[in-house]
Amino acid sequence: MLPWSPSPTPAEEAGTRSRRFLAGEETGSAALEFIGLGVILLVPLIYLVLALGAIQGQMLGVESASRHTARTMSAAVDAGDAAARADAAVHSAIEEYGMDPGSVDVDIRCAPAGAACPSAGATVVVTVTSRVALPFVPPVFGLDRVGSVPVQASSAYKVSRTWTGG
Repeated sequence: MLPWSPSPTPAEEAGTRSRRFLAGEETGSAALEFIGLGVILLVPLIYLVLALGAIQGQMLGVESASRHTARTMSAAVDAGDAAARADAAVHSAIEEYGMDPGSVDVDIRCAPAGAACPSAGATVVVTVTSRVALPFVPPVFGLDRVGSVPVQASSAYKVSRTWTGG
């Protein structure tokens, strides 16, 4: 304060103190806010990463199962060999990707519709469907059924016109 200026009145000093408080002269609250907001934002972000990772892993599994099953069936020497190869390819993908065997559904069709599966010149279409259980969803009151995401993949391979099996 300058020597020639009048001294502030008590009311002016009180107003200056309240303005300083409103301007943000709080000490130590930034760390608390950072920790609080960090937890509030990081926990859902970490769960999202875990859930998307589980979904992506299962998606890769069903895609691999459908692709390899269709490919091995189209390269089989006869219908019995095709069925055995298809079964082995699906079980291999289930084991490799850690899928639940009870939740995997495999649909094998051949186009055109009236053709035997597999047959010369037909197209083998394999569709694999599964459900991904989201992480940390307990199997209580059916929450595991509600908290699951369906994934599906289809693959088609053409059987050679010179195929002589079956």
